Amino acid sequence: MVQLNRRNVLGLGIGALAAAHLCPAAAAEGETVAHGMSAFGDLKYRADFPHFDYVNPRAPKGGLFSTIPSVRAFNQSFHTFNSLNAYVLKGDGAQGMGLTFATLMARAGDEPDAMYGLAASSVAISRDGLTYRFTMRPEARFHDGSKLTARDAAFSLNILKAKGHPLITQQMRDFIKAEATDDATLVVTFAPKRGRDVPLFTASLPLFSEAYYAKRPFDESTMEVPLGSGPYKVGHFESGRSITFDRVKDWWGAKLPVNVGSNNFDTVRFEFYRDRDVAFEGFSGRNYLYREEFTSRIWSTRYDFPAVHDGRVKREQLPDGTPSGSQGWFINTRRDKFKDPRVREAIGCAFDFEWTNKTIMYGAYQRTVSPFQNSDLMAVGPPSPDELALLAPYRGKVQDEVFGAPFLPPASDGSGQDRALLRRGGQLLTEAGFAIKDRQRLTPQGEPMRIEFLLDEPSFQPHHMPFIKNLGTLGIEATLRLVDPVQFRARRDDFDFDMAIERFGFSTVPGDALRSFFSSQSAATKGSNNLAGIADPAIDAMMDQVIAADTRAKLVVAARALDRLIRAGRYWVPQWYSASHRLAYWDVFGHPPNLPKYIGVGAPDLWWSEPKAAAAAGGDVKGEGK
Repeated sequence: MVQLNRRNVLGLGIGALAAAHLCPAAAAEGETVAHGMSAFGDLKYRADFPHFDYVNPRAPKGGLFSTIPSVRAFNQSFHTFNSLNAYVLKGDGAQGMGLTFATLMARAGDEPDAMYGLAASSVAISRDGLTYRFTMRPEARFHDGSKLTARDAAFSLNILKAKGHPLITQQMRDFIKAEATDDATLVVTFAPKRGRDVPLFTASLPLFSEAYYAKRPFDESTMEVPLGSGPYKVGHFESGRSITFDRVKDWWGAKLPVNVGSNNFDTVRFEFYRDRDVAFEGFSGRNYLYREEFTSRIWSTRYDFPAVHDGRVKREQLPDGTPSGSQGWFINTRRDKFKDPRVREAIGCAFDFEWTNKTIMYGAYQRTVSPFQNSDLMAVGPPSPDELALLAPYRGKVQDEVFGAPFLPPASDGSGQDRALLRRGGQLLTEAGFAIKDRQRLTPQGEPMRIEFLLDEPSFQPHHMPFIKNLGTLGIEATLRLVDPVQFRARRDDFDFDMAIERFGFSTVPGDALRSFFSSQSAATKGSNNLAGIADPAIDAMMDQVIAADTRAKLVVAARALDRLIRAGRYWVPQWYSASHRLAYWDVFGHPPNLPKYIGVGAPDLWWSEPKAAAAAGGDVKGEGK
């Protein structure tokens, strides 16, 4: 998937149990008090740890980090913004707003499921795991100097549950309430049988000023700079073009162990482009300094400008050990023409990945087959006995293939028009009642079968054209609709599309966030990530098994069973993935030599500016204003 401050969010699925290495703080009867939370087992870091092992604690402060958006969450767009409220459904939220807010706890990048105190110094967890009592740090402040108290934290969590973006409210389903017993003590109550990851997701949410929002509506799109409490403040911005964040030089949290070695740049800036090719020209012209390359064509052919040859621009490929997630064309099963899985499989037969990868993408990718790609959660081969035990109650209610090897998208002959696959697609359509008349495929109701692909950036157009051509061979009239980012977001949130591209990923410990992508409830929730409209009782039940798993072994078994059900539904046409990060940046940065596994490349959080390298590379950047 996707963002909140990347060091504060535990991906899209994490667990929450009491941690070991307990603090000496007083606890009520039956409570366990700790300086952090984790899922399965002990925390790596003791209460007195000075900093995370992977950071450079002596990283210099200063300089500029500028980039284009590469991840998004909630109402954000890759291409534009018109709101500084990034936590509600309305508007297109600006990238980077998580930098301006503190959270109760912050994640460790070298543990899959651990968080440590930020605005809260410790947490006391009741024996039943339903009550979490956070102790707030007395030094925590908002940017106007006012104190950040437990009352502000309670307000923040309650308002996000009530009026936040649907993706937030769905993940807070098992959050009941937050109360402040005094300025220092926040009590959070969760529902029985809560999702394993709900407490940690709650601890990763931004903390707002209650006094500030007493005079303003929370759930409105606005360009007013909000009152924050994090390491950065919003600086100069131009709607839809760029936004700058300035480091708070005397930030109260700078010397906490979770922040030592991070937040090193004086300025962080996001630039927005509507087209990937134009964005690349901006990078080669040094309008911004850092770029993660997602287009294989550009990576293979365009990095030949002088700054690359003379070393002023560096390129790196860093391994990505996290689950690669899912990218593909999601088929909107809310529409009658897509309800039959045979139709959806037939559509998949028309996509020739092998030809596309070879001809358009320079052989840079592997085929995605699973929502849990590149992880041990992905189903392989026949189900294990433990998987069969979970799936057995649904025999006769789900496809028989669920009880055999999981579905794999078909491999083509690489010709771009594999006749065997297209014949298979035609047979499936005919079996589903979609007959051919005058070379036109008709629905069972006698209407022409048409598909519109919804797209918000032109760089994906070449990948659609051969797909559309092959659909035409099947008698399906397919078209591509390229819309602006605002219209795309509106249509996506309203599920007003036939097929649309999306990419999402989960952590190694997925939890309640799965519901936003695959649950029956999310299928009917505007703005959810369930683009395909999946509403299957068996999938709902298997998600419950994943979320309830109290050991890693049980989690893996349940996730593999869930994977089989999702893949059997043919809800998407899988695209591709790469198990590495392709980075290009002007040679003005340093970064830790051993970047942590669970937060990607750690930029900009863990990187820093190298003043001598910046001077050698040509000084200031256009637009820096220094």
